[in-house]
Amino acid sequence: MKGTWKATIALLLLLILLPLTLLLTLTHWVPTLAGIWLPAGTRIAIEKSPRLTHNSVLVPELRYLVGNCQLAEVHDLTLSHPSRWRLHVGQLDMNSTCLSKLPESTPTPGAPRSLAEWQSMLPNSWLTIDQLRLSPWEKWQGTLAISLTPSMQTLTYDGDAVHLQANLKGQQLTVNRFEAKIQADEPPIKLVGEFAMPLVPDGLPVSGHAVTTFQVPNPSALVDAELEWRENQGQLVMMERGNTEPLLDLPWELTRERLTISDGRWNWPWQDGVPLSGRVVLKIDNWQQGIDKMQISGRLNVLTQGDAGKGNVVLTIGPGMLSMDHSAMPLQLTGEAKYDDLVLYAILPAQLSGPLTDPKLSFAPGSLLRSRGRIIDSLNIDEIRWPLAGVHISSQGVDGRLQAILRAHEQEMGDFVLHLDGQATNFLPDKGSWRWHYWGDGHFTPMQARWDMKGDGEWRDSSIVLNSLSTGFDKLQYGTMNVSQPRLVLDKPIHWIRNEQHPSLTGALSLDAGETQFSGGSVLPPSMLKFSIDGRDPTWFQFKGALHAEDIGPIRLNGRWDGERLRGEAWWPKQSLTVFQPLVPPDWKMNLRDGTLYAQVAFSAAAGQGFEAGGHGVLKGGSAWMPDNQFNGVDFVLPFRFSEGAWELGTRGPVSLRIGEIVNQVTASNFTADLQGSYPWDERNPLMLSDVNVDVLGGKLSMLQLRMPQHDPALLRVQNISSSELISAVNPKQFTMSGPVSGALPLWLDNEKWIIKDGWLTNPGPMTLRIDKDTADAVVEDNMVAGVAINWLRYMEISRSWTKINLDNLGLLTLKSTVTGISRVDGKSSTVNLNYTHEENVFDLWRSLRFGDNLQAWLEQNAVLPDPRCRAGKDCKEQ
Repeated sequence: MKGTWKATIALLLLLILLPLTLLLTLTHWVPTLAGIWLPAGTRIAIEKSPRLTHNSVLVPELRYLVGNCQLAEVHDLTLSHPSRWRLHVGQLDMNSTCLSKLPESTPTPGAPRSLAEWQSMLPNSWLTIDQLRLSPWEKWQGTLAISLTPSMQTLTYDGDAVHLQANLKGQQLTVNRFEAKIQADEPPIKLVGEFAMPLVPDGLPVSGHAVTTFQVPNPSALVDAELEWRENQGQLVMMERGNTEPLLDLPWELTRERLTISDGRWNWPWQDGVPLSGRVVLKIDNWQQGIDKMQISGRLNVLTQGDAGKGNVVLTIGPGMLSMDHSAMPLQLTGEAKYDDLVLYAILPAQLSGPLTDPKLSFAPGSLLRSRGRIIDSLNIDEIRWPLAGVHISSQGVDGRLQAILRAHEQEMGDFVLHLDGQATNFLPDKGSWRWHYWGDGHFTPMQARWDMKGDGEWRDSSIVLNSLSTGFDKLQYGTMNVSQPRLVLDKPIHWIRNEQHPSLTGALSLDAGETQFSGGSVLPPSMLKFSIDGRDPTWFQFKGALHAEDIGPIRLNGRWDGERLRGEAWWPKQSLTVFQPLVPPDWKMNLRDGTLYAQVAFSAAAGQGFEAGGHGVLKGGSAWMPDNQFNGVDFVLPFRFSEGAWELGTRGPVSLRIGEIVNQVTASNFTADLQGSYPWDERNPLMLSDVNVDVLGGKLSMLQLRMPQHDPALLRVQNISSSELISAVNPKQFTMSGPVSGALPLWLDNEKWIIKDGWLTNPGPMTLRIDKDTADAVVEDNMVAGVAINWLRYMEISRSWTKINLDNLGLLTLKSTVTGISRVDGKSSTVNLNYTHEENVFDLWRSLRFGDNLQAWLEQNAVLPDPRCRAGKDCKEQ
């Protein structure tokens, strides 16, 4: 009896311990047992022991490997049976590159073959995966839920970029919802449709119909797409909504060996100025044997039309293979494309190689891209050449020799040639390296100059360095100016660090020029502008520098560029006026003797705004001497603003000119003038000259205001001008005069006829006139009648005079005068009344300055005898 209990107890222990032992050793025997049914060369690896609860089994981690390539990794797998079997996976990561390594397998005898057989074997179950990721397409990760019964299978997939709801009932597949967000800032593509699946699930549906609508991003347009087929033929058509011309029309035929797209058409009407269209042919052999064994060949052509005519570019594909491991696809792009006046020529044989997930494009010998035509209205491209032989493009970047040659001309500016040559090593923006050097030369027609340039640099990772730069002209000749050999060079390499956290741009440049010569003999000494830049990038930096030309300057400059606007300031420190002596032409015989000059200017420039500036300049105590003139005590203050091609003068007070002394034939002193307003002027923005005063000839000239544009004359007042000082300055030998003269001259600067209209002069006090004895005797000798009258004018005391003055814009001066006075000759006194009219071209008069001869001629023609009653002391009548 004891033996029976012992056997019973041992059997119970075995029944209890065996499942527990199997569970605890699951990581050892399950992979081995699964290997019996798995394809050869594949295996399952379980590193953490599963856990058993009262209603489920939990596997923390499971990996499926193809050789050494991990095809799938499962985390947190739970198998339970609440009402039906439920398999829940926390995370499933799949590596698509391992799919090509799966070995081929032969069907197992007795295995289900038809779709109905497979469906009948399905248990009532659920499969859920919280996070499904397929490398390298992590963008499409999401949550998967599958519900399985023998009669219907339902699938739901939700992710940030994709949503799918579909069900399969027998052979009928219905897609209720499909949304895919291709670009983050664009609406998703949506699709719905119904499909009839084949009886044996080893091919595509035998028939189907699907429709979708999506939006083309630029320009925004709705596109309707429809896919329909029966048996092994079908058609894909895409139409812009509201347009009858299809964007894409692809008739296709599918057999077990080949997929063929024949005579497909495409049309892209939205390309600016160049609507594109063409045809496409594509053949894919062995499409059922997997992507690695497909043989692909085809042709795509692009038709263009511009002002230069029609163009045709053909892309030839294959025959070749695209593989997840080692693609080998020949490509060739040939033909010409035309856009407006620009023509682009291409002969680009290439080879696509490497894994499909990371392909490499290599350009073969003979690869050349050329272009000619006109990019902008004024610039004619004679030829651009981009040799691409030996250049490789991959996800690592561009590798190989990069070259470019540009020949172009502009009708007014001239012609030029530029060369670029460099070496790229796995180069992408901010990754890899690209070393380059450049050179070129050309003609600058407007200034009759030749120019040249050369330099080198490097783009390595996030750092761009311009190591050297030298560009300049042999001369710059424009109008009266000739600048000798200006050249811009680097004093310090320009470094641009493209770092998101700490970007920087630094460098220093120098612009040097020889003498600048002006017609007439003015010379600006050799000049130099040195400046440095310091900032974030080429769209934001500060600059600081100084400009000087031997003793002139230095003019300090600083400012900033923010990518849209250039702002800056310039300071001209106080320095002697004598440093500008080289700018004075020798023919002027002007000697700058004294004075100081300083200035300050703020400026800005931007597209749409143009150049703007504002500031002031000050000249103090200026003095300049010439053989016949002296200007002493010159003070000049110029506040200004320049904007939109117009000057605003006197922004914080009028432009002020003060001259202490002007020494000439007539010495003038205390000259003052103020100017304020706009230039060019208009009715809304006039220019005002005011408070013009000068002490001259013992009196004063003044003008209260002159407005431009002019509606009223500016009144030039003459106050107590000494006629004796005027005569002394002119120094005629034929006569002398003394006494004051006053008057008013209405001055026109903007009149179709007049310069002075209805001006007048008079004597506010007594005046005397004395004719030289030799002059009077000569008149008497030549004309006895006039000589009798001249005797009464040998010495005359003028009590009253009135002269009306008109001067037209041709220089014709008209004087109408009335003079009353007492003639004293040989102890006799007589009242003399004179009325006369005189015309003279003042432009000729001032050129000749022969006042004496003019006066003598006038006296001969206009002098008359006084009335006899005047000699008796009676009332006189005007003669």
